[in-house]
Amino acid sequence: MFEKSIGLGELLRPVRGRLGTAIALQAVAAAAAVVPLAAVAELARALTAAGPVDRERAWTVAAVAAGALVVWLLLTSAAGALAHHADLDFQLSVRRRLVGKLGRVPLGWFTDRGAAGIAKSVQHDVDAMHHLVAHSLLSFTSVAVTSLVSLVYLFWVDWRMALILLVPIVIGIALFARRIVGMTAGMAAYEQALQRIIGSAVEFVEGISVVKMFGQAKRAHRRYAQAADDFAEFLMAWLSGNNRSAAASALALSPVTVLLTVLVGGTALVSAGHMEALDILPFVILGLGLAAPLHAMDFHGEDMEMASAAAKRVGALLAVPELPVPAEPRVPEGHRVELTGVEFAYDADHPVLNGIDLALEPGTVTALVGASGSGKTTVAKLLPRFFDPTSGTVAIGGVDLREIAPDRLYRLVSFVLQDVKLLDASVRDNIRLARPDADEETMRRAARAAAIDERIRALPDGYDSMVGTDVRFSGGEAQRLSIARAILADTPVVVLDEATAYADPESEALIQDALSELAAGRTVLVVAHRLATIAGADRIVVLDQGRMAEQGTHEELLAADGRYARMWRLQEQAGDAGVMAGAPKEG
Repeated sequence: MFEKSIGLGELLRPVRGRLGTAIALQAVAAAAAVVPLAAVAELARALTAAGPVDRERAWTVAAVAAGALVVWLLLTSAAGALAHHADLDFQLSVRRRLVGKLGRVPLGWFTDRGAAGIAKSVQHDVDAMHHLVAHSLLSFTSVAVTSLVSLVYLFWVDWRMALILLVPIVIGIALFARRIVGMTAGMAAYEQALQRIIGSAVEFVEGISVVKMFGQAKRAHRRYAQAADDFAEFLMAWLSGNNRSAAASALALSPVTVLLTVLVGGTALVSAGHMEALDILPFVILGLGLAAPLHAMDFHGEDMEMASAAAKRVGALLAVPELPVPAEPRVPEGHRVELTGVEFAYDADHPVLNGIDLALEPGTVTALVGASGSGKTTVAKLLPRFFDPTSGTVAIGGVDLREIAPDRLYRLVSFVLQDVKLLDASVRDNIRLARPDADEETMRRAARAAAIDERIRALPDGYDSMVGTDVRFSGGEAQRLSIARAILADTPVVVLDEATAYADPESEALIQDALSELAAGRTVLVVAHRLATIAGADRIVVLDQGRMAEQGTHEELLAADGRYARMWRLQEQAGDAGVMAGAPKEG
């Protein structure tokens, strides 16, 4: 059921060939870049040799250097262009895979994650990998090849001087590697510390009204201040150690250190008669050129770390298990809904439903009630297949939902949830989401039935008003828009998860009338917190800790004097509207 974790190599597969070509071009360009530097030393040899100047050799060296510069320019440009084109296709490929994946994962998966986190993966995490694909791979290739070719040439000039030159470079690389390892190890601790301070800030802001009410504002502020102090102390310690390592690495690889090493070592070798003074020149030129690219890698390290972390997050999203799609879909006969032996658990240690056997007859309204966390909403989300049951079956018209094609299923089942999501589109497009081809009159009739038409017509642009820009609907208004969607969808099975939760008293009666019209002749499942709203249901099912505790009509359950009767009396005593308006959502 679970896919393998998708790594960066798999993500790069569609552009791997072009990236390989770009890297090869960059490698040749990097080798060519060494030639002009070496040519300076060789030209000095030709011009300062004893006797007449060898003009032919001097012009040959100059021509080779000029040719190498042209080759470097052309190949570097070609490699950069190819890598950037590959990056554009890479980003397009990854985003298409992400969007395709999001269209195949269970709908319930989205309810457990914020839209911001998903948007971050689709947009920002893909952008974060741009530097890796378009720049860093070529930069690392250039550094590696330039360093290797330079060292080969310098060892050919004088192996003893080359070894002396390597001393500060090896020390600098070792310090740099140590810093990267420490940064990687500290990044996890930094993320944890950051989450703690964010959580503390959110807790402080969201709970400020409560703590002020009970006179605990100072205590809450002290907790937040302590969390902030702890984060600042950790950050300072981490950055201080990191900065010391960075400074030591930068000092070892600095041009001054490399030049000093070359001059001291060269002077010693020349004084001892082991090399000619002129032979120091290649080490001065290429030694500085050798250290500079390595030092520049320090600036690429953070980008590489960010790109690797982004690739892991994108890979994790692409590895999310998909909702199985039937190879040979079946067509339901009728609209009777039946749950048989249904069990469900979000994870193995936390079962939510156990042994649910329930039949929903066409033309009837079945209501689910119970304490918060009893499993009402989970049962409701099984009908539109937000999740598949861990065991047992959920069937419509005698066909298991897992054997019905998704597009057909959503022509059979519509739903109105507590948390309404509106698109950043026109009001008209939001209502016609289920039926984009619906005509204007049909769409407006659905809005009138949901008691939202008058509010929409009062807007400056009416149904053309853009949600989020021209208008921001209240919770109750958004819920009525959602009900209008369901009415327009005209599906035979309807799931209502406390559809009037955010309705104001003035419009609630109108919405109840609209829901009555919506329910006529359909199979309806209602999740309710306020018992008064479902007293007229054909059947009421009381859930307790994921099990069916009672079922019957309102009158039958009151006569039984069980859980439902106790809930009813409690709501009557406290005042139904006052108690239930603040009822928490349940899982």
